[in-house]
Amino acid sequence: MIYLDNNATTMPSARCRDAMIRAVDELWHNPSSMYRAGQAAKRAVELGRASIARLINAQPKELVFCGCGTCSIHTAMNGAVVTHRDVENPNIITTHVEHPAVRYLAKQVGERMGVETRWLPTTPGGRIDAGALEKLIDERTILVSVQWANNETGVIHPVAELGRICRDKGVTFHVDGVQWVGKMPTNVGTGNTQELGPANIDDCGQWIDMLSFSAHKFHGPKGIGVLWIRPGTKFAPSSPGTQELGRRGGTENVPGILGMAAASEEAFDFLNDPKKMQDLSAHRDRFEARVLELVPNAIVNKPANPAHRVWNTTNIAFPRLEAEVLLLMLSERGLCASAGSACSSGSLEPSPVLLAMGIPEELAHGSVRFSLCRDTDPGCLEEAAQMVAACVKQLSGSIPV
Repeated sequence: MIYLDNNATTMPSARCRDAMIRAVDELWHNPSSMYRAGQAAKRAVELGRASIARLINAQPKELVFCGCGTCSIHTAMNGAVVTHRDVENPNIITTHVEHPAVRYLAKQVGERMGVETRWLPTTPGGRIDAGALEKLIDERTILVSVQWANNETGVIHPVAELGRICRDKGVTFHVDGVQWVGKMPTNVGTGNTQELGPANIDDCGQWIDMLSFSAHKFHGPKGIGVLWIRPGTKFAPSSPGTQELGRRGGTENVPGILGMAAASEEAFDFLNDPKKMQDLSAHRDRFEARVLELVPNAIVNKPANPAHRVWNTTNIAFPRLEAEVLLLMLSERGLCASAGSACSSGSLEPSPVLLAMGIPEELAHGSVRFSLCRDTDPGCLEEAAQMVAACVKQLSGSIPV
């Protein structure tokens, strides 16, 4: 099997698996218990928290463990909205290219809490138009929530520019970093900068107030995510309890936390070697070019500037084809990828993300995402390109002219 769907999930690493087994076998006690075994579990959780904080250059106490990336996003957004109940006619700002975790909740808070949602436009290629934020934001804006990297196209958004505007206006800035953290250097600037390598030194993260990320996107386990909250940020827990310094209740997922910590340590090492990312980006580019060579009418959905795309992702449109049918055929041949469109109530709908980018509907219908990970064998990519070309040719031959 050739697996090119790493934006959906990555295979847990051996270190992650071993850490989780240790938690299940030896550290299964409740971390809130006062006896020695419970405190051993608590100590392991806090050591794990420190390893995860190091990945984004934060202080451990600033991290809140959540059930997943979506849970982290909802905890952040609800926590910000609740703290601004005194604002008359409040609004939040986001975009139509967000993950459903953000888009759906933005609509829900409008329906349930009377919060207006304002939508930032994107430029050609799918990048958020930072200049438009100046016009949308006002004294009633209580939250701006955007993604750092798009889950379907890998487009990198101008987080620093957006964050500077929010900081100047005194508006909380939440970033969905689920497709960023663990794949790209992240520095929120509250930790020990001396530990960071040259690849990690930039100021983008220092404009963020809340950052969501998830373990299973960088070879950690599913079922564990993190919300980082900058000190001083207004936040109210939506599920209060005694755990997580009162910011989120519920017994800690010790196996998930230790698995995420192990994956974070491996990701930290990977990110401090810029050449590894450069090599993987080159492999992605060669795969992409090979598909275009074999399928001349295919089109890559990407921004104009190559620097504005994460190293592991390509989204390719195959005109006149349905992505779901192509994916089923690829699956039968042993290639795993995914579509930007979804099947709903028996009808195929194009991806709202791709449509929001301005991609024509007929191309959005036939768009497929291929995503690598740091362990992807570059030797399999030529075979993958050949599989794609063969399936496209077969399907194209069955379509009436």
